[in-house]
Amino acid sequence: MTAASPDAPAHPTPDIPRTALVTGAGRGIGREIALALARDGYALGLVARTRERLEEVAEEARALGAPVTVAAADLVDATAVADAVARVEAGLATDGGIGLLVNNAGVIERAELPFAADDVEDVWRVVETNVRGPLLVTHAVLPGMLARGGGRVLNINSGAGHRAMESYTGYAISKGALARFTTQLHRQYGDAGLRVLDLAPGVVATDMTAAMPVHADRTQWTSPQDVAALVLGFAAGDLDTLSGRFVRAGADTVASLREHAGAILATDARTLRLATWGADDPAV
Repeated sequence: MTAASPDAPAHPTPDIPRTALVTGAGRGIGREIALALARDGYALGLVARTRERLEEVAEEARALGAPVTVAAADLVDATAVADAVARVEAGLATDGGIGLLVNNAGVIERAELPFAADDVEDVWRVVETNVRGPLLVTHAVLPGMLARGGGRVLNINSGAGHRAMESYTGYAISKGALARFTTQLHRQYGDAGLRVLDLAPGVVATDMTAAMPVHADRTQWTSPQDVAALVLGFAAGDLDTLSGRFVRAGADTVASLREHAGAILATDARTLRLATWGADDPAV
């Protein structure tokens, strides 16, 4: 598994509209991200399955002064996704179209079990939602971004994408696949002005984490403000040099990442890759 080279030519990042499409924006981390962007002056497109929740968040964002377009859609339905993205593009047209895509929507298994004891159909539901959804949304958004000379895609990832777990097999598989998608987008479209980042939010107190037995005794949580700070830093272009790589809220800050960017690039760190025994490893 090879990552995009840190020496790959960098296309100058264009002026990207201060607009954002956020998936899974009706609750949890998606809601927090949407409201943080609204406070920072972004026009928003909010997409999720449940319109009622989206409308509640949209009202909160409008109260902060943000123009908002709402589009309810099942994100594994290609036709529904294409229609939702078209509606958001139209709603944000006067603000320049979609400048930032936040692929936040995701699910986890219903039970905390090792794979052999789990329901493989539920495992697949998680993989399909967490991988097909971002693929479909990004595929629908990319043409507009590329036509405008670039854009930013933020994939909400997890340490599960690179660290083996004793349960939640589908979730781990899906986040590993999402990390590879991030590197693919960077390699294929970096020279066209696209910037893409994996952001792990840590463990934020949400309905999803509350339902996970593994977190039953947790007393320390990642602050939504820490997540929002990295989102806003990426949206502003402060982390563009780390395109194709992985950051974690609660551990990283925009300042610390900028401070260590040289070392990250020099060692090709923070990206999905195959560890080798050395330069003479024939698997390289």
